[in-house]
Parts: sequence; structure tokens; C-alpha cells
Amino acid sequence: MANRPPYSGPHRKLVLAFDVGTTFSVADNSTSILDPGEIPEIRGVTRFPAQEHVGGDSKIPTVIYYDKEGNVRAVGAEAMRDGIEDEAEDGEWTKAEWFKLHLRPKTQSAAHITQKIPPLPQGKAAIEVFADFLRYLHKCARTYIEETHANGVDLLKSLEPRTYFVLTHPNGWEGGQQSLMRKAAVMAGLIPDTQSGQERLSFVTEGEASLHYCIQSGLTNEAMKSGKGVLIVDAGGGTIDISAYRQTSQDAKSFEEMAPPQCHFQGSIFVTNNANTYLGDLLKGSRFIGDVPYITRCFDRTTKLRFRSADEAQYIKFGTLKDRDPKLNIRSGQLKLNGTDVASFFEPSVQCVVKSIEEQSEASRTPIASIFLVGGFAASEWLYTKLKDTFSPRGLNVSRPDSHTNKAVAEGAVSFYIDHFVGARVSKLSYGVPVSIPFQPSNPEHLVRSYNKYESLSGRTMITGLFNSILPKGTKVAEYEEFRHSFHRQAHDAESLDSVTVGITCYRGQNYSQKTDNWFMDEDQSKFSVLCHVSGDTSSYSFSPRFSRRRQRYYEIQFDIILSLGLTELKAQIAWIEDGVEKRQGRPT
Repeated sequence: MANRPPYSGPHRKLVLAFDVGTTFSVADNSTSILDPGEIPEIRGVTRFPAQEHVGGDSKIPTVIYYDKEGNVRAVGAEAMRDGIEDEAEDGEWTKAEWFKLHLRPKTQSAAHITQKIPPLPQGKAAIEVFADFLRYLHKCARTYIEETHANGVDLLKSLEPRTYFVLTHPNGWEGGQQSLMRKAAVMAGLIPDTQSGQERLSFVTEGEASLHYCIQSGLTNEAMKSGKGVLIVDAGGGTIDISAYRQTSQDAKSFEEMAPPQCHFQGSIFVTNNANTYLGDLLKGSRFIGDVPYITRCFDRTTKLRFRSADEAQYIKFGTLKDRDPKLNIRSGQLKLNGTDVASFFEPSVQCVVKSIEEQSEASRTPIASIFLVGGFAASEWLYTKLKDTFSPRGLNVSRPDSHTNKAVAEGAVSFYIDHFVGARVSKLSYGVPVSIPFQPSNPEHLVRSYNKYESLSGRTMITGLFNSILPKGTKVAEYEEFRHSFHRQAHDAESLDSVTVGITCYRGQNYSQKTDNWFMDEDQSKFSVLCHVSGDTSSYSFSPRFSRRRQRYYEIQFDIILSLGLTELKAQIAWIEDGVEKRQGRPT
């Protein structure tokens, strides 16, 4: 970015961003390092083992082979080299691929992909495989810096305590997934499991990282001149992430989200899955049925990428001249498919993107001018053409970067750390806590749930089972803005209140997402889930005994729950007053 200001931090530091994709991953780092007073540059790691001949490619396959003892045997391009399958078979190795999707939120919208994801190697948890892959990316990045910088070994050693990491994840990942990724980063040796170590790890959604890439590449300049917004469609291997942004100042350095970002499991691997299902049905009972996995891989590597017209026949070359079956349209080792059938493989993904763009445009407070298509799936001519045909007549400009669409997220993640363009985000869900409130005998909703009423220690009749929304869905949240609500807890003895733990709950439904008051959770019970628990050590709190209407002694503590979105992470804290001073404890969810 030509007008990026000099780095103003007090110390030299190194920033590394890792984009672990479903099918391909990218490592980027600021190879100029962040030197005080110097303008930062973003350069990708473009040299990986078994891929040196590619020359300048910054992506590697997201694949790991494990042996029977659970040791890593091959990663990335090394796991795709010629002869690896024979070696794996002889050594009884197990392949781990698409493992990122095992970290996904276990929501209803993600349930349909469960049967489509390859199982993890026996004895391996998703977090362990993720950590092994992060360790490999980190090693490759360090080796690249050592080989491309003068005194690279000494440089890395001196910057080790000031190396900062940015991990990307789909828009739909939440606090639970970020927590798992944090643990994986510790397991991989990226950071120590200390407070200072945790502070060196940041997260950014793939949508926001892609926006940063588009801004620092100059792609948004024309769109923003009109004062309209832009949509970022990050189409990857596993997920499609859609985000809407608008510029909030004239210097092109301040943006805000305009609608809750979306994330859908309709990436390019699901096009391949649809092809696999079709091929299995087509070749069932023939001598080629055992070749379906290989034919599917051939489709994935060639036909899928070339497909651009439903009016033309498509071919999958998979065999030799001897492979022939005219009844199945197989001649000279090529399977002929109707273009309309291939288009049907893409149709769920295309319709998903179209619908999401329409929903984001409708929810945005500013009209949309441009749609930017990035990510590995953006290389599909069919997807790109269908979006242009759909939205260009509506006055929307659909474009994609000329090259390197696969590294937009990784480069954008470093830009996110350095440039910090987005100052406000929109909450994706409603966040709050379960509560009890005074029972109202005249309220029909209270009466029908009278089985939930109880008498508190103070003697008041209360009713439980309600949700207090501290941060409602769709709320625009500035970077340092906090949302807080006061609560209290009672106990027979003060020692029981030496610590306070509260479960931070989210509501994923639509019926009450905009409400800011309390509502009964049983109206949509399945859409509530606990994100995390936040605790406070209140053992030094000054308690004074209280007395109920029946003159029974009890103790009560007053505290606040504080929520903020910060830098794309939901943070939860518990706060209380101790000797006139506010105390806080908490962590990212």
C-alpha cells in the first residue's frame, strides 16, 4: 500500500499470519519486519518443501500423513508428491485432510456436512492435527526468513519474544473455535501459555482479512468514491464468507461492517462432493465403479476449474486409450458429461452465494456498489460468470483480483494487524446470560410458567428461565465499545461468594434477536447455547450481612458482566467494586 504510514511502535517486531484453509493454506509474513519509523511491507512465504519448483506460489495443500504411531510423516506439498500414496499404503499411514472443518461450530446450519467430512486419523483430535499443521507453517516461515534475510537466524532469535501471530478463520467461527485455535497455537509452540504469550495471538475473520487485501491492493478505491458499500465474497474450499462494509471517512482508512457477516458450508469441496455422488450413480455396476474416487479427483483438478458453459459437453480424462464404454460415454480414457449435469454440481453453491449477497445487500444501511470475489473458489469461471450475469444487470460491479486470489486472506490478515482499517463491527448473534426476575402475578407469561417461580433469600418471589440480552444481534459495535449489565448473587454465607462464575450464552435464532429486554428461553430453547464461562475472584469483596423479610441472614454481591467485540473477538469480563475501585477479570470467549 503506497500511502501506508511508517510503523510507530516503540519496538521492532515480526508479524506472521497463517491462513489454514480447508484444502489449501497460506503463510504470510512482514518480511521487512516492523521497524519503528519504517513503512511496513507485506510479503508472502513463497518457498515450501517439495514445492521449490513452483516459483512464487504461496499456497500448499492442507494435508498431513501420520504413521501408525501417530507421528507426522508428510505435510503440505510433501504429502502430494509422486509415489506418496504407495509409500503411505506400505507404511500404513493415515491421511488427514479437511480437518479444519472438524473445528466448526456444531450448529444446525453446519449439521448437513457431518457425513461429508473425512474422519480424523484414529487417536487424533482436530486440535492436535491443527497444531501439527501450524507447527509446519511456522517452521516453513522461519526457514524462509532465515534464507532470505541477512543474518536471518540471529534476526529470528532476537525477535522471538516479539513475534506476533494472526490466525484467520471463517466468519461463522465463534469464541469456542477461537479458544481451540489458541490451544493449538500453544501446542504448536507459536506462543507460550502465559498472559503475555496470549497477547501475541490475534484472530481475524476471513471476510475482514479479504477486505484489507482489497483495500491495500487499491481495489476498493472506485467503489468508495460514490460513498456506497462493498461486499466481500471469500469463496474457499470449505466455506463461503460474505461481509458488507462501507467507508466512514474520506481518507479511505476507516471502514465499518454494515450487517452481520455470513458463513456457509458451500465451498468448492462440496461441488466435488456433488460430482462424486453423480459419478457413483452413473458408474454403478460397471467395471469403472472402483475408479470413482480417482475420476472425482481428476474432475476436481481439471474439469471443475475449466467449466464455463452448460451448453457444451465436458470431459474428465482419467484413463488410457483402452478405457472405453460407449454406453457410459467413456472413450479413450475420457468420460463425457453433459454441461447441464456439471452445472448442477455447482448449483447449490451458486444459489447460496446469490441468496447471501441479496440478504447482505438488504440488511446493509448503505447501498452496495461492488462485489469482490476472492478465495480459491473465485478462480472458477462458472461461479464468477454466474454472479456477473445475476448482479451486473442490477447495477452491481462484480470483480476479482487479477491473480493470487488464494492468498488474499493471508496477506489481508497481516494488513489487518498493521493497518487496522475496520473500526466497527456488527454482532452476529445475541449475547447475554440466563437470569431470574421478580414474578408478576398479573403477567400471563409468568402465570403459565409458575412452576419456575421460587423465593429468593431476600424473600422476593422470582421466576427463572429468562435470557438477558446484553449485546443484541445486529448491533454496531465500535472497537473499544463495551456493553454491560448489572447482576447480583445471593448466598447463606459469605464464603460461598468468594468466586463468581457466569455462563455467557448466545441466541442463534431470529424470533427475538433484536430484543434488548428479558424473554423466556423456552420459546426457542434449541437456539440457545453456552459460549464460555467467565469467573471472578471475589474473596476480598467486603460483605455486610443482609436480612430477609423473615429476618433470615444472607449475603449478596453486586457485579457487572461486560461484553465487547474488540478485534473480531468477543471478550467477556466480570467486574465488581472493591474498596471503591473497580476490579475486572475475564478473557476472550
